[in-house]
Amino acid sequence: MAKSSALAKWILNPAQNPLAAMHKNSVSTRLRRYGLRFEDLYDPMEDVDIKEALNRLPREIVDARHQRILRAMDLSMKHQYLSDELQAQQTPFRSYLKDMLQLVKKERAEREALGALPLYQRTLP
Repeated sequence: MAKSSALAKWILNPAQNPLAAMHKNSVSTRLRRYGLRFEDLYDPMEDVDIKEALNRLPREIVDARHQRILRAMDLSMKHQYLSDELQAQQTPFRSYLKDMLQLVKKERAEREALGALPLYQRTLP
């Protein structure tokens, strides 16, 4: 079991595996073209933990996320990319959601371990 875990870590680690590094560079290039961050791709309709984490973040961070997504959709519809100067300023792997998402998942796991009801439920529109 530990051997397969070490192999998985090596395969996914861009510092050790050149194919993972190539994939990370490819993803980074695609995100820079539209001015997105990797965490902008997380769908709050897909995972209630992501939805709860976004609800807990400050309004400015969520608004900036929405603006990046809207700009990316606009550029995509126009079949254009950001200018090279703006692409150079982008930080596609700078995290804004990871800490809050870890906290939400930890709280949910703690509540489940205690046998309590979840604080938030998935609702269908």
